[in-house]
Amino acid sequence: MSLPVIDVSPLLSHGPADQIAAEIEAACVDSGFFYVAGHGVPAELISELDDCARRFFALPEETKLKIAMSRGGKAWRGFFPVGGELTSGKPDLKEGIYFGAEREPDGRPLHGRNLFPDEIPEMRDVVLRYLGAVEVAAQAVLSGVALSLGQPRDYFSAGSTADPTVLFRIFHYPPGVEDSWGVGEHTDYGLLTLLLQDSNAGLQVRTSQGWTDAPPIPGTFVCNIGDMLDRLTGGHYRSTPHRVFNGSGRDRLSFPFFFDPGWDSELPPLPPTAKGFQRWDGQDLRAFTGTYGDYLLGKVSKVFPDLKTEVI
Repeated sequence: MSLPVIDVSPLLSHGPADQIAAEIEAACVDSGFFYVAGHGVPAELISELDDCARRFFALPEETKLKIAMSRGGKAWRGFFPVGGELTSGKPDLKEGIYFGAEREPDGRPLHGRNLFPDEIPEMRDVVLRYLGAVEVAAQAVLSGVALSLGQPRDYFSAGSTADPTVLFRIFHYPPGVEDSWGVGEHTDYGLLTLLLQDSNAGLQVRTSQGWTDAPPIPGTFVCNIGDMLDRLTGGHYRSTPHRVFNGSGRDRLSFPFFFDPGWDSELPPLPPTAKGFQRWDGQDLRAFTGTYGDYLLGKVSKVFPDLKTEVI
């Protein structure tokens, strides 16, 4: 089984999108995963980002630790070494850097300034330009999701993602050994993820037909929906487990971009006119109390237990 490839360029140009909405609905009902083509993020910018990332991970660990996450405080930004991140309580075979929207600290967790290495001075500009470009693509994809649910294109962008929570990671996976998962089986927390992969395979998706590889396709992102969109649609759209094993024998880089509701958003149920909502077990999970920030904080604090007290 292969995941569908959906060209979202009409969503970026605000052109006719009924067919795209139908393709997105089919993908989200089936597996919650699809490839995004026509996303508008320049290839030159992607190449610059890849170059900066490779140069960073080639630095000695003591140099990388100068921007360790422990220095980021409540903003939850910076570098972590191999084994420093947990998935389902188990250390992952990867190292990485956490980024987010660049803002002045305002006392809220996961808000603030990013940490960048002095040794790669251009990395700041490249990362921030990339965040801006992918946010545009993410809003476009989410407008297609809105249409697929029978809602106006701006249902999310004029509401819960008007001031979105943007989280971005750069991960380096060394070559895997037996039983060593780069990332263990998990689902994502929010609305949707746009994943850029280098040329090395490793991502696997658990579909109704078993585990399916999602290898890199040049010029595309892998898009998957998260737990919050699953919840909002009452399980009609699926937040699907996935995992990573780097069996390529080479170093692998991936760049997941998480696009979520605003930190202070209290998500209302989708309107009764929206499609779906007949969950397999009969439960209606659309009701959500509290802010998205409260929900997210409870999730991500399990990933780095040692930083939990810093953030909360």
